[in-house]
Amino acid sequence: MKADLSTRLAYALAWTRGKLDVTPAVGVVLGSGLGALADRLQAAVSIPYEEIPGMPISRVAGHAGRLVVGELDGPRGRVPVAAMQGRVHAYEGWTAAEVAFGARVLCGLGARALVLTNAAGAVNPALVAGDLVRITDHLNLAGQNPLVGPNDERLGPRFPDLSAAYDPALGAKLEACAARLGTGLKRGVYACLLGPSYETPAEIRMLRTLGADVVGMSTVPEVIAARHMGVPVCAISLVSNAAAGLSEHPLTHAEVQAIAARESDRFVALLAAFLPEAVT
Repeated sequence: MKADLSTRLAYALAWTRGKLDVTPAVGVVLGSGLGALADRLQAAVSIPYEEIPGMPISRVAGHAGRLVVGELDGPRGRVPVAAMQGRVHAYEGWTAAEVAFGARVLCGLGARALVLTNAAGAVNPALVAGDLVRITDHLNLAGQNPLVGPNDERLGPRFPDLSAAYDPALGAKLEACAARLGTGLKRGVYACLLGPSYETPAEIRMLRTLGADVVGMSTVPEVIAARHMGVPVCAISLVSNAAAGLSEHPLTHAEVQAIAARESDRFVALLAAFLPEAVT
């Protein structure tokens, strides 16, 4: 019989803590092509996902599949950071609970804030490739939720409140960091769809009518799981392309990776400045 979530999580946490000398203060999930932040961590320990008991393994290009724990310099000294270089997605065949497992590991290791990143398509025509967007809310249209099934009260309540799924205080700190660096940062609502096919033009028109600004295939299960565990969340989308019907050419994953590579230095600089301040 497959062990319940809390048992599997406890096993993963016990094993991972045995490999670490620090307790992470903040966790970050690095999306498609955005893993370079982990290279800035000092005194880092890198653990492939396949070594962590129960950890789903990334199989998508641009997702290295490693947990990297190290330190970043902050205004009050070095801050321990745990970074997931890549994530798994429901379209690979994982359940929503499995998709969120890595985020639960970061929270369970001691992270007092979770920062999520992704590459997303622009639904709002005012957004262009290369824009950074602070996610202020989401639409879960994937038809899945990581909390489906028996609830373990040791992890969180049966019916968690998502009125402020994206923590306003963390968002304000992120915007202050962006302003200080001179980095443009917009706000928007993220729509999560299952994928892996990109959306049709009609679906994009629907999403815009519903109030979405960007669309992707990740992030929301991790947000729900972190809030279930009482950990505040901040999330950032890198706009990698105009969505279907707004783009002049077919959408490809190669384009997503190319834009992420082009904007990596700017995005990483913002994360490196923000993560130490997220927990101060």
